[in-house]
Amino acid sequence: MVLGLTVLAIWLCLLVARGGFWVVREQPAPGPAPSPAPSVAAVIPARNEAETVGSAVTSLAAQDYPGDFRMVLVDDASDDGTAAIARSFAPPGKLTVVTGAPLAPGWTGKLWAVSQGVARVQPDYYLLTDADIVHPPANVSALVARAAAGGYDLVSYMAMLRCESLAERALVPAFVFFFFLLYPPAWIRNPRRRTAGAAGGCMLVRREALERIGGIAKIRGELIDDCALAREIKRSGGRVWLGLNTETRSIRRYETFAEIGRMISRTAFTQLQYSAWLLAGTIAGLLLTYLAPPALALRGSWFGAAAWALMTIAYIPILRFYRRSWLWAPLLPLVALFYSAATIASAIAHWRGAGGMWKGRTQASGAM
Repeated sequence: MVLGLTVLAIWLCLLVARGGFWVVREQPAPGPAPSPAPSVAAVIPARNEAETVGSAVTSLAAQDYPGDFRMVLVDDASDDGTAAIARSFAPPGKLTVVTGAPLAPGWTGKLWAVSQGVARVQPDYYLLTDADIVHPPANVSALVARAAAGGYDLVSYMAMLRCESLAERALVPAFVFFFFLLYPPAWIRNPRRRTAGAAGGCMLVRREALERIGGIAKIRGELIDDCALAREIKRSGGRVWLGLNTETRSIRRYETFAEIGRMISRTAFTQLQYSAWLLAGTIAGLLLTYLAPPALALRGSWFGAAAWALMTIAYIPILRFYRRSWLWAPLLPLVALFYSAATIASAIAHWRGAGGMWKGRTQASGAM
């Protein structure tokens, strides 16, 4: 009975006292961009992105932004023709391609590339985006309008992740669910709370705010660079906003469960600060929160059944957002088990010296 009451209390607390993380809704843009419109530069780090970079550049070139808007792509030692493909999809004079310098000590590959792109331009805002993100034509205008209306220094959209393969349908909605559980958007927007987070595929950053924290160099060794940037900006007195946008889409494919497992493993142990104690506590917490309720329910516990029902209810909104059937919701405990295994795999990879593997490059953080 004590265990049943515990898991029920956990889910009651999550639903009523965790910033409403499970209430998923898209917030419309507050209005048009200010006039005169501030200048914006999109900075795109790219390493072997031949499959997606053309679509990303095309979407950025089609922005209806009324102010000065330019694109800078930093080619990070690609060997698949990424730079040439990007140029072929960009109108003349709209895209600057920078050949990335060799990786500097103490930097992760992505942030080293971003820093080189940022150094090439001095706009009012940087749009830090990825080579797999497709933006709707009004995206830059909407981001700038939100930043101006709310006085935000960082505005970020959680892009709609691809959700087509069986692995994506089973695991992708849970990725967003778990992210918002860790970083409730309402708490991120609240200047009185320390919680800070962002989604690296689409971040509009005020140049003055970036300079105030010391630039990209401030977070140069971070693997979870988006949340690290949001944290530093909020610590410096800046304001941060994170929300969902159905039209900002990631087109990166994850066809198998193994591919998604590797994506999770790349940063999961980093989130735990490379601590074996935090790893043990996290796995125990996941088992208690997600696996104990159905286990107890199947043994006839009404408390376990109630906790499982609350878990299911909390998961349904993100499934609806991704246009998935609610019948996936009771299976969240199995998804949590998969994420637990990926987290353990992340720790093992770190201990073997292969942590943060991405695009054939190991990116061990300075926190090691």
